[in-house]
Amino acid sequence: MVPALLDLLMPAHCVCGAPGGALCRPCRAEFARPRRVHRPALAAGPPVHALGGHAGVAREAVLAAKLGGRRDLARPLGSCLAAALPRLLVPEPRPHSAVPALWLVPVPSLAATARRRGGQHMRRIARHCALALRAGGRPAVLSPSLRLARGARDAVGLTAAERAANLRGHVLTRRDALPPAAAPVVLLDDVVTTGATLSACSAVLAGAGARPALALVLTEAGRHG
Repeated sequence: MVPALLDLLMPAHCVCGAPGGALCRPCRAEFARPRRVHRPALAAGPPVHALGGHAGVAREAVLAAKLGGRRDLARPLGSCLAAALPRLLVPEPRPHSAVPALWLVPVPSLAATARRRGGQHMRRIARHCALALRAGGRPAVLSPSLRLARGARDAVGLTAAERAANLRGHVLTRRDALPPAAAPVVLLDDVVTTGATLSACSAVLAGAGARPALALVLTEAGRHG
């Protein structure tokens, strides 16, 4: 409640310092160049795209939303994801056919970590992504159908193999929140590094009958090639 009131009472500033909004137009442009992400860990899963590189103001915005308490960034970052999805995911539907709703599954943070940071930041961003898609005429549903079990640890500093081992058996589904069979599913995350997290989440969803058609992330760290 208090952060929401402060957002209303205090004018927002962009991460670059510009007044007038949480993410100014030039900084939004840093999230407007989707590119395919290639990692060995991602070979068996859905195609993965990143909106930009994990550097400069894009990195600052992601870290501020994730670690810095900038809840006001959820809306513009969600809108950036929503702007990219229509041209990445599915062809235009045939005339007179119903447009299927996109089911947006945010990658979860550890529960203890989320409590320290004021909640699940990717769930907030995914919620605004769904709102932006619906405002543009595309049905979309937020589906927080994944959770991390106790025993997993923070992945910072881990190698690709260590990240995979860390997540093995710890990514679980919330059965009551899973997308229906055959629904178009999009996995959303903030940063892709080794690809181990997206790979584990994709495999668990597929095993539950909700195979993702695409994974979309805000930034790509340590681009290879």
